[in-house]
Order: sequence, then structure tokens, then C-alpha cells
Amino acid sequence: MTLTPDQLQAAPKVLLHDHLDGGLRPQTIVDLAAEIGHRLPRTDADELGRWFVESADSGSLERYLETFDHTVAVMQHAEALTRVASECVQDLAADGVAYAEVRYAPEQHLNGGLTLEDVVDAVALGFEQGMAASDGRIVARQLLTAMRHKARSMEIAELSVAYRDAGVVGFDIAGAEAGYPPTRHLDAFEYLQRENAHFTIHAGEAFGLPSIWQAIQWCGADRLGHGVRIIDDIFDDGAELGRLASYVRDKRIPLEMCPSSNVQTGAADSIAEHPIGLLAKLRFRVTVNTDNRLMSGTSMSRELALLSEAFSYDLEDLRWFAINAMKSAFIPFDERLALIDDVIKPWYAKALALAR
Repeated sequence: MTLTPDQLQAAPKVLLHDHLDGGLRPQTIVDLAAEIGHRLPRTDADELGRWFVESADSGSLERYLETFDHTVAVMQHAEALTRVASECVQDLAADGVAYAEVRYAPEQHLNGGLTLEDVVDAVALGFEQGMAASDGRIVARQLLTAMRHKARSMEIAELSVAYRDAGVVGFDIAGAEAGYPPTRHLDAFEYLQRENAHFTIHAGEAFGLPSIWQAIQWCGADRLGHGVRIIDDIFDDGAELGRLASYVRDKRIPLEMCPSSNVQTGAADSIAEHPIGLLAKLRFRVTVNTDNRLMSGTSMSRELALLSEAFSYDLEDLRWFAINAMKSAFIPFDERLALIDDVIKPWYAKALALAR
């Protein structure tokens, strides 16, 4: 069954891996840059949007990350952060996202004199405004990210715990993987575990199986950001799984997969060759995500459309992805169950009935 654009957009979607500083509207960047005198490579919003996609489409994670210099530069004041956060939530809601965990690194937004707490408060205000403007169609929560090449992971971990009853549901660590293993931040992960806090780790994107093993076995990650390279431990088209791949599947460790982004950074050769196809077939806990909507010129609907075209996914598959992600979210169990039972299942039941 071919999925229509209307079905893809209307389907309730769950997004676990989306970067706030990677999803700005081009016009917002133009507006904010003009206010602070930041020089952009393009001043027309449409041209700027194309520049971000083309610059990110390099096959290099390091080059991909360079595009964030411009988005982060315009997110140094509370009003700017609130605007960006509000627009993020509204854009996700318009795309049919029912639940989203949006991540960002507070330590990257201090150049204008804000404190870490000021940053979190400004984003929280924006999320509240965005949810209110979307008439309750979306629940949005924050993930606080520490940069793996910096030394503030404990501060950010403590911040995520301090705000966990105020819209922050977990912790993340991101940045270039090569040379910066997550084990450099063991004290932060041990603290989070003592505090019964949730966390995910970017692993298995630009670096291979060792980064996945470290994230799980040394650091105790609840989820894996990307995790694409787990495919290196799967052989004979899935007939044989190595010990690590078997462990990830058996333990139902969620994989936050971002197909378009992975193609851009060289973690996958194409959408059709993306490991998500085999991993979903083997019933790993696969979730579909956007990563950076601006840099990839994408949305959840577009990601699902690309996958549906490549792997002939239908409504049943989309429902499976949505429930996988909702089960893997960092909000309390009863809230996850409510979204599954009251939002996801009813919509798909109706859509499947109409399709028959």
C-alpha cells in the first residue's frame, strides 16, 4: 500500500532525536542575525536554507557540525532562545509530531551573558508557548546535552537533574566522536545513574562498534543516539548476530536513527542502503528521527516518506515505529502509555480500517 503525503503528515509521530540548534527556520536566522550584527553566508531566507543543506551534505561529520556556527551564534539571548524553541514546537506539531524530545547544549548559549539556568528557562518558556499555540497537539520536552570535547558534562548532568520536574527529561552527550569517547565523562554518567535519571549517548555514528560498547557497558546509556554502526556486528544479511548486536536487540536498547543525516555525514551510503532496513526487519528497537531539520532539509514526514519508498513500509510499519519510540521516551510510563493508547493506536486503527 502506497502511503500518501496526507497520511504521512497526519500520522501521529514520535521524535526522540532532534537538535534545537539544527532546526531553526531560515527566516528566523536572518532576523536574529540582523539584530546582533552576525554575518551570514546568505541573507535571503530561501538561499540561506539551501546553503545549510548543501554545506551539510559533505560526507563529513566534522564539516556537518561547522554549519552550527551560524545557528548557535543567533541563540545567545533569552528572547532568541524562546522564539526558536516556540517555533520548533509549532513546526513539529504542524508536521504531525505528537511527542518530541528536543536536545541542545546549554553551555553553547552563554556568550550573551546568560547562565546555564537562564538558557533552560528561556527554552522552557518557548516550549510552553509552542505547545499552547499548537492547541495541545504536541507534548515537547527538553534533553540537555553536554559536548564531549568539553569538560562541563557534570554541570550539565546536575542541571538536567535539577530541572527534571520542570520539562527536562534527560541528558545527552554529543559532538565529534573520534578521539572523544564517552568514557571521558564517566563521573557524569555515574551521577545520573545514582539519581535515577535518564540519558542517551551519541554513539555508533562516526565511530564504530567500540563507541557503542562503551556507551552501553561502561556508561549505561538508556538509548543510543544513531547507533548505525551496530550493523558491523551483523553478518550474512542478518542470519548471524555478533555478541554486541545480540545484546542490543535482546535488551531492547533503542536506536535513535536519523536516515537523511546519516547519509549526509557518510554514516550510510544512501537511504536505500541505510542499516535501518535490516535492523527493522530483525526487530531491533528502531526509531526514526530528524536529527537536524535545517541541515538536512527534512521533517519527520519526509523521513518516513523516504523510508517508505526505499523499504515499502506501510501504515503497520509506521505504527510500529511510533510505538517503538513512545515506549523509549524518557517521560513516565503512565504518560507514555496514555499517548500510545489515546493518540497513536486510535489514529492508526481508523486509518487501517479506511485502507482496507
